[in-house]
Amino acid sequence: MLSAQPGFWDNPKEAEKTLHELKAKKIWTTGYEQVQAALSDLETLQEFYEEGEAEAAEVDAEYHKVLQLLEDLEFKRMLSNEEDQLGAIMEINPGAGGTESQDWAAMLLRMYTMWGEKQGYAVKQINYQPGETAGIKSATLEFDGPFAYGYLKAEIGVHRLVRISPFDAGARRHTSFASVYVYPLVDDSIQIDINPAYIRWDTFRSGGAGGQNVNKVETAVRLHYTPPELEPPGIVVECQEERSQLKNKEKAMKMLKSRLYQLEVAKRNEARDAIESQKLKIDFGSQIRNYVLHPYKLVKDARTGVEKTDVQKVLDGDLMDFMKAWLMSAADEQQDK
Repeated sequence: MLSAQPGFWDNPKEAEKTLHELKAKKIWTTGYEQVQAALSDLETLQEFYEEGEAEAAEVDAEYHKVLQLLEDLEFKRMLSNEEDQLGAIMEINPGAGGTESQDWAAMLLRMYTMWGEKQGYAVKQINYQPGETAGIKSATLEFDGPFAYGYLKAEIGVHRLVRISPFDAGARRHTSFASVYVYPLVDDSIQIDINPAYIRWDTFRSGGAGGQNVNKVETAVRLHYTPPELEPPGIVVECQEERSQLKNKEKAMKMLKSRLYQLEVAKRNEARDAIESQKLKIDFGSQIRNYVLHPYKLVKDARTGVEKTDVQKVLDGDLMDFMKAWLMSAADEQQDK
């Protein structure tokens, strides 16, 4: 085993980097082994079927299992950028409209939390600012696991909801907007240089659920990073995940590194304009996806045309069809250039 060799841990940073690279490669070898094992099971089951010892339905089920594993592996191959294999940080913010949009932002928070848990990711709520009446003013989620950013980058943009408002005594139809922004979660194997001279800290009382010190002690932190090369207000991140101000500062620094890493990735891939173009005004005509609950039920992606009529299932985290369609479309556009 490589990590057991003499001198491997003499340089901890290099050792961590090597283990990170090995982990990334193991994703592919493990996927290949799963396909091979499933294919072997299918061949064995086919032999049993030919001898009358297995049902056709069993063979068909095993066949579709192999196809699904192969499709998943092929799809992951599309996520070939270095940052695609990383975890992700997601920021959710309501648009104009007060309680309506804040409630919609909270629904998106729940939707993405459920999506992440269904995919096997460790999902943490890093920041949570509740609305005065309902919903949220802002929230930040961390998704820890392979390819989280690769998938979630498909969700960057404005999301539009049409429904009969539960906050309107006249039961009128309302349209609400909320924005989603995602960036890669860096790990210790990625080195990012930060000049502390451009960092300013604010502390405030946590607005979410927690222990006895919540709303009594200023454990939540807000980091402002304003180097000369970034236009004001620079980069601002908030963290109130922990009940310790020190731990929240450590998490905020990691979030800052993730944001700076994304900027470097964008420059390297000459994709900065593409990323910035998705930061549209949170208003009509700028949405990437429409969620209609009235007068009919439909979720439709404005970029790919993919639609689903089981709206509740989508709001419960059934998003992979939307993500895959957009990622495949983006890959096709990249090949055409």
